Parts: sequence; C-alpha cells; structure tokens
Amino acid sequence: MSRSRSDEELDAATDAPASPAAATDSPNAGDPLRPSDHADSVAAASDISNPKLGVIGWIRWGWRHLTSMRTALVLLLLLAIAAIPGSLVPQRSADPNGVTQYFTDNPDLAPILDNLSLFDVYASPWFSAIYILLFISLIGCVIPRTKHHWKALRAKPPRTPARLSRLGDYASESIDVPIGVGADAAAERAVESARVQLKAAGYRVERFDQGSSRSISAERGYLRETGNLVFHSALVGVLIAVGVGGGFTHTGQSVIIEGRTFVNTLLDYASFNPGRFVDEEQLSPYAMTLDKFDVTYQPAGTVGAGQAGDFVAHLTTQLAGEEPEQNDVRVNHPLEIAGDRVYLMGNGYAPTITIRDEAGDVVFSESVPFLPQDTNMTSLGVVKVPDGLSEQLGLVGFFYPTQAPLSTGAFTSAYPALVNPVLSLDVYVGDLGINEGIPRSVYTLDPTGMEKLTGRGTDLESIELAPGESADLPGGYGTVTFEDESPAGATGYEASVKRYVSLSVHNDAGATWVLIFAVLATAGLLVALFVPRRRMWIKVTPGVDALQVEYAGLARGEDPTLRAAVDAVASRHSTAVRDDLAGAEVLAGTDEPADSARPGTDEK
Repeated sequence: MSRSRSDEELDAATDAPASPAAATDSPNAGDPLRPSDHADSVAAASDISNPKLGVIGWIRWGWRHLTSMRTALVLLLLLAIAAIPGSLVPQRSADPNGVTQYFTDNPDLAPILDNLSLFDVYASPWFSAIYILLFISLIGCVIPRTKHHWKALRAKPPRTPARLSRLGDYASESIDVPIGVGADAAAERAVESARVQLKAAGYRVERFDQGSSRSISAERGYLRETGNLVFHSALVGVLIAVGVGGGFTHTGQSVIIEGRTFVNTLLDYASFNPGRFVDEEQLSPYAMTLDKFDVTYQPAGTVGAGQAGDFVAHLTTQLAGEEPEQNDVRVNHPLEIAGDRVYLMGNGYAPTITIRDEAGDVVFSESVPFLPQDTNMTSLGVVKVPDGLSEQLGLVGFFYPTQAPLSTGAFTSAYPALVNPVLSLDVYVGDLGINEGIPRSVYTLDPTGMEKLTGRGTDLESIELAPGESADLPGGYGTVTFEDESPAGATGYEASVKRYVSLSVHNDAGATWVLIFAVLATAGLLVALFVPRRRMWIKVTPGVDALQVEYAGLARGEDPTLRAAVDAVASRHSTAVRDDLAGAEVLAGTDEPADSARPGTDEK
C-alpha cells in the first residue's frame, strides 16, 4: 500500500519511524514522544564514559576499601589463620632445639617450610604484612567513627515525628482531666512527668512543642557505639603492645644439671632470642642453682605404669645483693624472678662420664645431658673430647634407666626410674669438625671424616657400663668410666645418676599491656552486643476533658525488646500521670476559691 505525503509528514512530526526497518534501527522505538538524544537512549548511553580515576583517585579508592569494617574483619580472620602454622611446627623463638630436631626428622620438608618462614611465623614478611594492614585498617576505621560519635553525643535528640502512629512500636492512652485541673496544666504535668521518667531511665531528653501538642524526644544507647569504638581501639592497643612489646621481649633456654648454677648472662644460655631493642648486656642479675629434681612415676604393674605424676625442680635463687631463697618450679607453675618468668620445659638424666688417657690423667669429666627418646627415658647423648688425646674423640651413647632387651637384640628402657641403669657407648676418632668455625650442636655428632671403633659395623661391640664401672677405649686411647654418684651407704641406684632440667626464661615487656587491652576489648564487645540503641517519644495533646498521650519507639538495628519497652514506658507514665492528676484534683478541691469565683464578689 502506497503512503501519501501527509502520512510521511505525520511520521516526521511524531518522530515515528517511517518503516519497520527504521523502527528496528531507532534507539527509541516504541516511544514516539521521546527524542533521539534523550539521556536514556541507547545512542546517548553509548556516548557516556566514566572519568579516569588517576593516581589520587585510585589511592582514595584503595584507602576507602582498606579502612572499611569489612576489610578489617577479613584481615583479622587472616591474622588468626596465619598464626595457625606457629602452633603446628616449632618456632625458633620459642623452641630452637625443636626446630633442629624437625630438620633431622624431616630433611626434605624442613627446607621448604624454612623458605616459607614457617619456623619464624611471627617475624615472617607475610605475617607482618597482614599485621600492618590490620593496624592501618583499624586506625582508619576508628578515627572517623570516633569523630562522628563525638558529634552525635553532643547533638540533641531528633524532633518528634508528626505522626507517631506510623511507627511500628506505638501505643496510646487517653487520660481524663479531673474537674478543677485545666487541660493545659494537665498537659504540662504529663509532659514534665515524661521528661523526669525518661531521664531517670538513662535517656537524653529534649522537649518539642508544636501547636497545642507537647512532646518529649528521648534517645539512649550511645554506649553501644562507645563500646564498639572501645573494642576496636583496644584491638589497636593489643597490636601496638604486641609489636612494641615484642621489641623489648627476650626468651632463652638453658639446661641446669643438679648441683650446678645458672647465672642470667648471655654465656649461660643454650639459646637466646632477644627483641630488637633488648640490650643483651643489661639482663637482670640473678642466679639459680638446681638443688634437686624430684619426679614420681606410677609403679610397675599398675594402671599407667611409668607415667610421671609430678615434676618439681627445687631451686636456690639469689638476686644481686640479696640473700638466697628456696623456690620450686613445676609444670604450669613458673617461677617469677626479677621480672622474668622461668618455666620448666623438660628433664632427663645426665650421666657423669670420665675419660682418662693412657697415663691415667683425666682429660674429660662432665655430667652430660642425654635427651629422652621415649616415655621410658631411653636417652641419647654425645660426648666430645677435642683435646688431651692423640686424636679427637667422640662418643655416641644411649642411657637406659631400666635396661631391657628387645626381640631384635637391641636394648631399650622398660621403666623411666633407675632400676637397672646401663650406659652403652660407640667410639669415634678423627676430626670433630669444631675447628672449622661452623657452629655444631653439642647434642649431635657428625661422623663424617671420623673412624668408628665400636658398635654396629665394626669388629667390637659397643661399650656397656653400669654406674661405677670402667672400660678400656679401643686403640689404646685410655679408659672411660661411668661414675657412680650415689652417697655413701645408699642402696640401689636412686641417686646414682644426676638429673637435669630444661628451663625457659621469658621476659615479656608487653604482657601487662596486652592483658589490659584484651580486658578492655572484651568489655567493649559485651557493651556493644548487649546495650540497645533506641529512641522514645511521648507526645501529649490536650483535649476538652482528656489528654491524648502517644508513645512510640524506634530501634537502630534489631531490638526484639522494643515493643515491651514502649509498653512499659506507657504503663509507668500513664499511671504516674493519673496519680498526679488525682492528687491535683484533691488539692484543687481543698484550696480556697479565687476572688473571682467567690459568691458575691461581683457585687461590690
């Protein structure tokens, strides 16, 4: 069908497409009254482009996201997750011997973990990065919220809404005005009663009058936000206390053998881990002597035979310039001395071994700590004799408090107490590797470059000694003696072998502050969780012979008790107003009438 010229003009005037094809191509098809350059048109939208942020814009964007509460919570969760490896693998700062043993037990895995800083979790770059980001995020959250909260605390409660009935938690009461009490006076009494009651309930109150209506606007619960800010500020305090306090914290481990003394100097520590700001020359001067180590075991033949019941290290401690004192250290009961806390970490046997040369001269005589390998105190130890013989000598030995044979022919200890103590030794001669300037553990012997003289793989059996016995060293190197140190007249071997304890000395400069901030954080969190934030309004409108009183409440967030709170306020207030007006009626009835109301006063 052909189209006339008038049809084409009508199409152009209404901005309608002249053909179906044109209708398909037009961005405003279906809306003939919208121009083609309208902001919602496809053509116009295609011309819109977001501005480039630039460096400053990206910095603002990053800062806004970093200082959001969501980011702070995520970082806090990441910090907790990042701390987990610190409890799964030994840490150099707390258990350097455990790290050494882990390398021995896991030679393939340990280097990988070490490259990931898993043996130094709390000093690792990735843990520090989370720590610092969390620190910045919390500060960025707390400071603006504190400023806003301070302004809110000084601001007046909001005006009373014009229609309280629109609020969800609403109640109303109609209170009759007694004869003799004016409606306005009754309204004043009612609104004053509302002000007093709400203020006594801990609300901040403000009066607003509009027309004949009088109202009290009340607000409470700002303590909730205060608790929230205290919680987050305390978290910042914990981070500061841990970070700064860690710089002044030091930990150290030492082994003390019965009868020997530990002096709190760097030389007497087996390992020492100072903080960044610790002066190793200014350690608190004191000394500790291990008088005796007592341990009780469940008797053989009973349930749990061989299990230790109690550990007690009896120490004589002495501060500089003071008298010695007797103290005990038990598991989970540390000794506090000069600001340090001394923990009992472990114990074992320290057999006294004496080595003499061919002429009978003593070249070595020491009580050597042997490290327990099982619960029955089968212990491994190493003796190194670098001087006094024609060659350097090394002994690797096992000490069995109660020697018993295994089915394989090897020996083990059947009970941790001294019942049948035996010391077995394998002898090595050669270069101990201690003159090369490379640190060597006193608890291990590197047999590289040394010749094994006794034990498996040689023609001679391992040397076995009971307390008080001696044996010749193969190759004419002299003799070795396992000293019997039991006192004169003693029976058995209860006191024949010395014991040692492993002590951990810990000085945490930030512990007190961490505790204080942790308590503040807990208190702030409890307040933030259990203090409701709500607003309350009481509106009094006087009528001819009654007061219309409206009550309404509004909570910020979830508050399931708001309905009950509004009802309680309405009940208390309405009861108080009725009682007050009833008393006012009585007073009005007993008062002398005014001159204008006396009979005959208008007849003068």
